[in-house]
Amino acid sequence: MQRLTRRGVLAGLGALAAVPLPALGSPVPVRRPEHLGVPGTRKTPPPSRYDVGPESEALVKNFRLSGEFSYQLVDAVTGDFLAGYNAEEPMAPASTCKSITTAYALAHLGAAYRFRTRLLATGPLRDGRLEGDLILAGGGDPTLSSDDIDALLDQLAGLGLREIAGSFKVWDGALPYVEEIDPGQPDHLAYNPSVSGLNLNFNRVHFGWKQQGGDYALEMDARTGHVVPPVRMVTMSTSNRSGPIFTVETDDAGREAWTVARPALGGSGARWLPVRNTARYTAEVMRTLAAMRKPALVLPEPEYIDTLPEAVPVALHQSAPLAEVARDMLKYSTNLTAEVLGLTATTARTGKRPADLASSAAEMTRWAHGIGMTECNLVDHSGLGPASRVTARDMTRLLVHAGMDGELRSLMKHVALYTKQGKAEPFELRAKTGTLNFVSCLTGYVRRPGKSPLIFAILTAEPERRAKIAPGDEESPAGSHGWTGASRALQYDLVRLWSDRV
Repeated sequence: MQRLTRRGVLAGLGALAAVPLPALGSPVPVRRPEHLGVPGTRKTPPPSRYDVGPESEALVKNFRLSGEFSYQLVDAVTGDFLAGYNAEEPMAPASTCKSITTAYALAHLGAAYRFRTRLLATGPLRDGRLEGDLILAGGGDPTLSSDDIDALLDQLAGLGLREIAGSFKVWDGALPYVEEIDPGQPDHLAYNPSVSGLNLNFNRVHFGWKQQGGDYALEMDARTGHVVPPVRMVTMSTSNRSGPIFTVETDDAGREAWTVARPALGGSGARWLPVRNTARYTAEVMRTLAAMRKPALVLPEPEYIDTLPEAVPVALHQSAPLAEVARDMLKYSTNLTAEVLGLTATTARTGKRPADLASSAAEMTRWAHGIGMTECNLVDHSGLGPASRVTARDMTRLLVHAGMDGELRSLMKHVALYTKQGKAEPFELRAKTGTLNFVSCLTGYVRRPGKSPLIFAILTAEPERRAKIAPGDEESPAGSHGWTGASRALQYDLVRLWSDRV
């Protein structure tokens, strides 16, 4: 069986064979009346120095992309307006919202912040026996993996721990529990996981299958780079139905029972599925890995606690610095990481844990208003929720506030663009994309040799076609891939035009 690296887990490369990886999906946003290519009233002020508006609008019209369109272009140094179209129209930001979240987290946590996962002891260690309880205390780390849990057990082994006299307790109260980021999404989409103070493997379980004669061998595990612990709290069985492909039921004890439509499986394959009871999942993986060691460490059945008692740290795992975590989050557009960064930043900003995801997003919205993003209204930190709204003008204000030499620009993905002749374009583009079904956005910085750098935001959407997506088709609705590709091509051509002409 092939093992996936931790980077591979982050990139979401677990889905193979008959069932495609989720890439898109969100409920329908508020419809707007404008259509691309149809002249409209420009609601932004006239440009102060340049006017690439007519050429930009001509380019948009030539693409004949249906739906809504807005953009704003500003000077990255001065913030001066250069061009815009419907730049004050609120639209769904999709994953460009993660740019806001990154700036929010940097402002309140700092680039060097690290998430901590600890093992605590309530009694002394005597002759290899812990005379008290062992406590697994999560700190919200969105990047915690099974390998990291195994490394915590290595630290216990280094102390000589062989036996626990007390209980094995689990605490996930550093962050509020969120069952799923967007309740409107289908249950099986791994990019819509739970969020809590104890997250593991991006709160996903690996499902693998292989046909054996007339039946299938099914496996559920928590694999990462070096360990492949089997998982029992999440089960899978096949069903001779045509659809839906997946169903799941959860019992009162937190066990999750999945079924999959047999005709959808094909010969063999694998994919990641979301886990909802993240504390139970992490505790089980730790107990399994402890039992797999030589000599084995037997951990009792876990007890889940709401408050941490007085205890002494005996093992510690720290995440990479926040800047590195955010860089990967922006590159791979990891929703769980975005929500954890936002929730943790709100905790630092307010001095208390937010009650839920919505209240944390509201606090981030208040912060955004304070830096000039006066028209934004956010319902989460990842951009997955259907009701978040920003304007192109808001997004350029964010990037101006962050600065051309600020941390946010350096964390954004470098997007390599090429001419038709295959040569690299003569500018550097660092940007964040955002993609949902029939929503495509791009915002970022352009550095040009010998010219002033630029900041831009482009938002597009096609609400009529979003509204027609049938339940169950959210992973890959008809026409979405082609529309998104055309929208992205338009966005990059606009960036080329602006870099050349302004």
